[in-house]
Amino acid sequence: MKLRVSAVQYHLHTIKSFEEFAAQVIHYVKTAEEFETDFVLFPELFTTQLMSIGGGKNDPGALTIEELPAYTEAYKQLFVSLARSTGIHLIGGTHIVEENGRLYNTAFLFYPDGTIAEQRKLHITPTEVHGWNMAAGDGLQVFDTAKGRIAILICYDIEFPEIVRMARARGADVIFCPSCTDDRHGFHRVRYTCHARTIENQVYVVTTGTIGSLPTVDFMRGNYGQAAVITPNDVPFPPGGVLAAGEINHDMVITADLDIGLLHQVRDKGSVTTWRDRRTDLYTDWS
Repeated sequence: MKLRVSAVQYHLHTIKSFEEFAAQVIHYVKTAEEFETDFVLFPELFTTQLMSIGGGKNDPGALTIEELPAYTEAYKQLFVSLARSTGIHLIGGTHIVEENGRLYNTAFLFYPDGTIAEQRKLHITPTEVHGWNMAAGDGLQVFDTAKGRIAILICYDIEFPEIVRMARARGADVIFCPSCTDDRHGFHRVRYTCHARTIENQVYVVTTGTIGSLPTVDFMRGNYGQAAVITPNDVPFPPGGVLAAGEINHDMVITADLDIGLLHQVRDKGSVTTWRDRRTDLYTDWS
């Protein structure tokens, strides 16, 4: 099984309408479509750009995080329409949804047939807790697609080895990691742990982040991001484990081909066989 993946380094800047947001999303999807991609990954929290439209109850210059879920249906309709018209699986970064008075940082997978699946962020950062009063999701999902089984782990989630072990044990071969980091420290925490997860579990990780700035939106004024397609460190793959990477903090889309057969090859007879050699007699098997 082979598949082609694209990842968007989404440029955040102040906008005046949902139509501006939609035009930017369409541009990125059409760019990836020209490369005949199978999956497009958008970054975490990229829909906070909608907060810059303004007209909020407390601050006319920007919406509050509690007001962002008002755009949920329009966001879904946009991505459903694009997935159907292009035939591409779209991982719509993350968007904030509200349920029973609680806010959830949620990733959405839009299938070409119009189906919508979702994964809520499982591990919540201190900023999300104290600045935005965000709640944590309570379950890991894996998703079957025409191109294999995948999982979506959001930014901070990738820093916890156990949850990626669970995804691999349930058959995921590709982990998509939408991210949003405001400086080099946060960026490298996510990036280095993405590499670690590919080595530990012999999977691919596709990650990307936001770039640019939203001067009127709290906690979104600084963004440091780079998209990358990351592989295990073994002979069939690039020596540094990077199949493709964007230019840091540049507005762009990257694309790469993934060969699932190579994962099976290294799991069976690679230089190291980390998945097969885990010591479940000494520690919990997260399957």
